Amino acid sequence: MTPPNPPAAPLRADCVGDSAGGLTFDVAARGNTGSALLILRRRDTDAEETVSLPLAPAAEGLLRAALPSSVSLPEGRWDAYAALSDGEPRRLVPGVTDLRSLAARTPGGLLGHVAVRIPYATRQGNLTVRSWLRAPHAETAELELVNGGLAVRGRVYGTQLTADAHAELRARAASDEGGDGDGVRRVDVVTERADFGFTVRYDTLAPGDWDLWLRPAGESGPVVRLARLLDDVADKHPVLTYPRARVLTPDGPVEAGPYYTDDNDLSLSVVPSAP
Repeated sequence: MTPPNPPAAPLRADCVGDSAGGLTFDVAARGNTGSALLILRRRDTDAEETVSLPLAPAAEGLLRAALPSSVSLPEGRWDAYAALSDGEPRRLVPGVTDLRSLAARTPGGLLGHVAVRIPYATRQGNLTVRSWLRAPHAETAELELVNGGLAVRGRVYGTQLTADAHAELRARAASDEGGDGDGVRRVDVVTERADFGFTVRYDTLAPGDWDLWLRPAGESGPVVRLARLLDDVADKHPVLTYPRARVLTPDGPVEAGPYYTDDNDLSLSVVPSAP
């Protein structure tokens, strides 16, 4: 009996980010690769959505594909594959990743949106690209615990701050139910050109999760979710942790602190604590 053929070795891709927000993929592949494609498939969508990029020879045993910032990649998680010699697409695994230029990037915001793409390794060891497309975007830069509250500083892209600018804290339970009123807290904002800052008092918040939003032009303008996207960390929730504070509220003592969601949006967690 002929033994089965061993599984093909995984295809490995090195990724390099550029200062404009684009990515270059270098796939190690030898032999006759034929007409090769790098394929990105958007995860968790009803209709299959793909972006195909040509893989062209860059050196002996190396194919290269470019994903420039000008190519639209809707927000989500995109699994990476390579199709060689008209064969079935094969899942890619990450090789060397150089994202230093992403961490130092300062978008101009002239296009009215900010596009961010960060390649990362999944739990199964495969290569996936996390994409954000925000129009406009409010980037959090610094979070600081101050006197039982949180000082937030950041910068807005794709729009302008006006004298009517303010921040909003929205109770997630109220938002999910379509409510407002007591589920929204308005916070004054200090602005300087594109930079903004404000302080949240924890003792004004009921227990629950509160999402942070910015209204750059007040009630008549856009509502922008605060997030931290402009670095090389695809999933900040398990990586970035912040101190929590114990404060007394009308609902009793609570423990409160900031965190980043699975989408790298900024939120606050307020939980009851023992007296």
